[in-house]
Amino acid sequence: MTLGPKLGAGIATVGMCGAGIGIGLIFSALILGLARNPGIKNELFRFAILGFALTEAIALFSLMISFLVLFI
Repeated sequence: MTLGPKLGAGIATVGMCGAGIGIGLIFSALILGLARNPGIKNELFRFAILGFALTEAIALFSLMISFLVLFI
C-alpha cells in the first residue's frame, strides 16, 4: 500500500477534531445554562442530547469516510 491512501484517511479524520470541540462546547453550554437557571434542567438536557447526537453523527461520518478511503 502506498502512502496516498493512508495520508488521505488521516486527513479525513480531521472532522473528528471539530466534532470533539463541538461536543465540548455543547456540554459547557449545558453546564452554564444549568448554573444560570436550574429550573429548566429537563428542557436544556434534551437540547444538549440532541446536539450531542447530531455532532457525534458528523464524527461518525468522518470516520466512515476515512475507513472507505483506507480500505477501498
